[in-house]
Amino acid sequence: MNKLLIVGTIAFDAIESPFGKTDKILGGAATYIGLAASKFDVDAALVSVVGDDLPSDYLNLLKDKNLNLDGVEIVQGGKTFFWSGKYHNDLNTRDTLDTQLNTLADFKPIIPAAYKNADVVMLGNLAPSVQASVLDQLESKPKLVVLDTMNFWMEHTLDELMAVIKRVDVITINDEEARQLTGEYSLVVAAKKIHAMGPKYVVIKKGEHGALLFHDGHIFFAPALPLEEVFDPTGAGDTFAGGLVGYVAKTGDFSFEGLKNAIIYGSNLASFCVEKFGTERMVQLEDTEMNQRLIEFDKLTKFNIEV
Repeated sequence: MNKLLIVGTIAFDAIESPFGKTDKILGGAATYIGLAASKFDVDAALVSVVGDDLPSDYLNLLKDKNLNLDGVEIVQGGKTFFWSGKYHNDLNTRDTLDTQLNTLADFKPIIPAAYKNADVVMLGNLAPSVQASVLDQLESKPKLVVLDTMNFWMEHTLDELMAVIKRVDVITINDEEARQLTGEYSLVVAAKKIHAMGPKYVVIKKGEHGALLFHDGHIFFAPALPLEEVFDPTGAGDTFAGGLVGYVAKTGDFSFEGLKNAIIYGSNLASFCVEKFGTERMVQLEDTEMNQRLIEFDKLTKFNIEV
């Protein structure tokens, strides 16, 4: 079985959308990635940092999903990373109301010895210097390294980000970020430029409009399933990434065809994540529901045509 290493945040979120409002709830990139990847029964470990204010129930929830937490540092007397945001009516735009780095400000990830030879590495959205330090600790070259990043790092630490991008196999960013990183409006041209930076695969997320996969001149489009209700899109992108890495870690298929299936599985899981606030839907998700929705994805994209 391929080992999966996930590095990212375990956090408190406070979310407001047109459909309701929460107090502090469990969030963070590593949390969503891990919960999604756990659906594939892979050997996965989380690397993160939290304060001792994080309820043990939250950590136990992750352990119950068979996620290894040996790499999660608990800082005594420290406070866990906190983010608060408010979504607009279209749920595609949001305002950040509060960000408190807390223990994340001094985060120096330590990779557990058992995962320094991980086959698949998922670098969640963190400072590029932190992502680079993870790669520096590995004892062997992974079969696949996936990087997530955002516009903040492009604006403030571009040189460090470019250095990390050179070292990864897959990058996942949204359409706005792809345009910012390359200065190109066309996503096809932007993907070509990103390929030239190092990654073999470029995944450009388009929110409710699906995701694009680019590789060596080939393009694949994965739709987002139209949903009757969307409550909270906060963890959708990380859930998508978790589905992607969970699938490839399980199958060991790192080809273009394998990645095509992986982003369908990622899109499938993300469609559940948005149906409830926070992690609630992912925690409750049953395999039968996941499989049934995969059939819906198949129907959504299948057609017969004569040329």
